Amino acid sequence: MTAALLLLLAALGGAGWYLYDPDRPRAALEARWAPPPSQFVDVLGVRLHIRDTGPREGPAVLLIHGFAASLHTWEAWAPLLEDRFRLIRLDLPGFGLTGPDPGGDYTDERSAVLLAALLDRLGVARAAVVGSSMGGRIAWRFAVAAPARVAKLVLMAPDGFASPGRDYDTVPRVPALMRLLPWTLPRPLLKHATAGAYAVPGVLTAAVVDRYRDMLLAPGVRQAILDRLPQTVLRRPEPMLATLRMPVLLLWGEEDRAVPVAHAADYLRVLPDARAVVLPGIGHVPMEEAPAASAAALRQFLEA
Repeated sequence: MTAALLLLLAALGGAGWYLYDPDRPRAALEARWAPPPSQFVDVLGVRLHIRDTGPREGPAVLLIHGFAASLHTWEAWAPLLEDRFRLIRLDLPGFGLTGPDPGGDYTDERSAVLLAALLDRLGVARAAVVGSSMGGRIAWRFAVAAPARVAKLVLMAPDGFASPGRDYDTVPRVPALMRLLPWTLPRPLLKHATAGAYAVPGVLTAAVVDRYRDMLLAPGVRQAILDRLPQTVLRRPEPMLATLRMPVLLLWGEEDRAVPVAHAADYLRVLPDARAVVLPGIGHVPMEEAPAASAAALRQFLEA
């Protein structure tokens, strides 16, 4: 979804001068989107929105969402997996109801430290870690930084390798027009940009678009997105990925237009213990488009 959303942000420049969308009140958003089992916990000075469900004695699974998403992206998996697994999901700092990191640090290094601290806070020594898209890059960077904390690793169309327009060791340029994002977010443009992440007809409902929009209109989130972009500096992944010794599952939708399935070969080439599962007819968010099939693939991998 990242590329499509960035195109949306650029398009906002043409509409922003007359379409004003202020942040929405936090209390109203939390009442709608953070009922139980949501909770808020302080981790390293960040008020994290999390959900922690399933048996406490079960194997822990940490779920990390992608760019501009939130922990709600995993909710269709919960009833399919929490009979056996302890599912821990969070809104990353700068997204959703967690909101901005007070220190303004959105680097992968900061994310790895924060994830370790969250597991400490929850009393989890080791977990399987699942990451989607941008969250996939954060997941494998966490595994590199703290391999003893990661039992198994699941990467769903992960970010991390350079692509046209993105080079290694280069600070991304934020176009001037994108700086209008904190003041405007037209719903039709958001729907159009989000549609590129979905290949299964009917999954991107009006309610899902409402969720994305509400999460982007949470206080401080749009400014945090702008603050994050220049901090997203890609490092050459091969030397880091080659150090990973835990089993890795690459889970991809065959119709993914955001991060095409051909990119799986980059990871299979360098990871010491990796396998790929490709879901036919599915796009960039298998946990939403095909929850039963994607949860079954995850369960089989985790129980092997």
